[in-house]
Amino acid sequence: MPKSKRARVFNLTKTEKKGKELSLKLFSNVQECVDQYQYCFVFSIENMRNTYLKDLRVEFSDSRLFFGKTKVMAKALGTSPEDEYQPNLSQLSSHLAGNVGLLFTSREPADIISYFSSYSQMDYARAGIAASREFTIPAGVVYSRGGEIPEEEDVPLAHSLETSVRGNGMPTRLVKGRVTLDSPYTVCKEGEVLNSHQTALLKLFGVATAEFKVQMKAYWSAASNEVKEIEAMEE
Repeated sequence: MPKSKRARVFNLTKTEKKGKELSLKLFSNVQECVDQYQYCFVFSIENMRNTYLKDLRVEFSDSRLFFGKTKVMAKALGTSPEDEYQPNLSQLSSHLAGNVGLLFTSREPADIISYFSSYSQMDYARAGIAASREFTIPAGVVYSRGGEIPEEEDVPLAHSLETSVRGNGMPTRLVKGRVTLDSPYTVCKEGEVLNSHQTALLKLFGVATAEFKVQMKAYWSAASNEVKEIEAMEE
């Protein structure tokens, strides 16, 4: 008779603690990059998307980009003049709060700032964030883009999707095989915190409202050991 799987015994004392190892690796990698590259930038990200972050890693393959635990990265740079890895790096650590990361590069700061000032990618919003615009679907036959483009350039929404949109809150009905609204339906209003039904409808109608954007906050120069805040420079 085969042994029951429930009878298996797992020795938890042999479980490897990966968290500490990863933190130590991040700590050492950050300090190695301080020695290797000419500049260290702190950047913040709005509407984080891993796909676009991977694209940036490819674009900056000659540089190093870290988006990990901010406390570990701050500790690696130094949080005070007494423990900073290089002079004035602790000034950069003060910016390491929130959804931020580090970019180590030897490209000129003007080129980095110029690149990211014009870089953005639109994506579908996720539940829990505020809508950046209002989206209302007109009354009548519902089209696949929900009125975002002229009807002559669009096609009616497939009848097989009627139960899906109705399940997400739209008061639709089928009229002669076409998805129909008796009155305009507002999916979301600007500034309103989105729920999962609203984000599902926005995606179904191809309405991308979340902007993935990277903002450079400050950088440290190995040549001068100075930290410059980028917002102040731009002003």
